[in-house]
Amino acid sequence: MPFLFGPGESVEGLLQRLAAQGWWGQIVGPHGSGKSTLLAQLVASLPPEQRPRCFELHDGQRSLGVPWSELAHHRPTLLVVDGYEQLGRWNRWRLRRYCRRRGLGLLVTAHADVGLPWLYRTTCDEATAVAVVERLLANQPEVASRALRQELLDHAAAALARHGGNCRELLFELYDVYEAHRSRGA
Repeated sequence: MPFLFGPGESVEGLLQRLAAQGWWGQIVGPHGSGKSTLLAQLVASLPPEQRPRCFELHDGQRSLGVPWSELAHHRPTLLVVDGYEQLGRWNRWRLRRYCRRRGLGLLVTAHADVGLPWLYRTTCDEATAVAVVERLLANQPEVASRALRQELLDHAAAALARHGGNCRELLFELYDVYEAHRSRGA
């Protein structure tokens, strides 16, 4: 599912902003607010002259996991790091220095400001959560029951509050509601 932008925002607009910032930028937001989804959409929409090298970091990863020499060998124009704050302070500094010295762009996601130019702040409020659920349901003809659709939509706001605004966890919970409904034979 594509990222759900707020009014006046678009992939094209963000790419223009990123280019104006020398291809340096940060996407910041809480867990489950769409940072990785937005990042994937941006990378897929990059102009042909941009050659991104993408890294996805998870808990405990303190480095990119490749030697610096391998980065130079692939000749990217843009390094993309999903989960940038996972890198240790030293590795973040080294990566920034590496990119500056080679004239590379650096696009990252993080949960808090990491000192790069701002590109976008993601959030998931109740209206966004309901819009996401409605969009998903529109693409699921097998969820034909009007009662089930309404149950999922009604459940969305409370689930979002329970999960502290984490839309990803909201969707996992709604999947469980859907499966419970299916198992009852409804």
